[in-house]
Amino acid sequence: MATIYYVGCDAAHPGDFVYDIPEGHDFWLLILTRTPAEFWVDGEIRPYPANCAALFPPRRKILYRACADRFVNDWVRFASEEPFLTETALPVGVPIPVADPDYCRQLFRLLAVENFFDGDYRELSIDYLLRILFHKLLEASRTTVRQPYYHELLDLRKRIHADPGYPWSVPVMAEHVHLSPGYLQSLYKSTFGISCMEDVIQCRIQLAKERLVHGRQRIADIAAQCGYPNVEHFSRQFRQLVGSTPRAYRKSVNEASGSAR
Repeated sequence: MATIYYVGCDAAHPGDFVYDIPEGHDFWLLILTRTPAEFWVDGEIRPYPANCAALFPPRRKILYRACADRFVNDWVRFASEEPFLTETALPVGVPIPVADPDYCRQLFRLLAVENFFDGDYRELSIDYLLRILFHKLLEASRTTVRQPYYHELLDLRKRIHADPGYPWSVPVMAEHVHLSPGYLQSLYKSTFGISCMEDVIQCRIQLAKERLVHGRQRIADIAAQCGYPNVEHFSRQFRQLVGSTPRAYRKSVNEASGSAR
């Protein structure tokens, strides 16, 4: 288990901010930058962009500083002897670009909440959150090359998955990321391994399956909520992906659920 000494979110500092601990701490320090910064790496100060994570083990020199008008970061000081940390393949003392900084910031905020409250499962929750955070950072450290507009595409994909019923089209999605429709389609497919419209359709059908199983709405209403004003088109696309009509799918799942009781 890990012991958190302190966790801070959205900590803002002036442009002359410097964090210099020549002998390091007696605990681990993990920071996530939200603005550009300069770090001491391999004997020299180097500039790094915003949205980088840096892990410092105990008794390791720490030096980073602002390189703009202000410096904003999330950070956590903690102790742990868990192998996922002590034997980590994550580079130490070297900032790495984070693929999904918003997700990692949410993990920092959850760590702060769990550390503040003294619940029965506090230590276990903190341990799980740290493991998830380190897994995300390991993924980031192993990805050396990212597609152009990666963060813009990631934000678009989050919007699609959060609201698949929105009237998405390639021109609408292209407008969201300020790219041409053709360039968007090429980048999206090479980045996520699926075309943008295929992603929309899969999200819509997944939402429809959930509504069919867990609700009593009419199929026409579910179709409209999932972005299909035409119920025949919805039924045809649902059957192509699922292998049965929406009505047959609902019936088969309900029958299977009833026999399992």
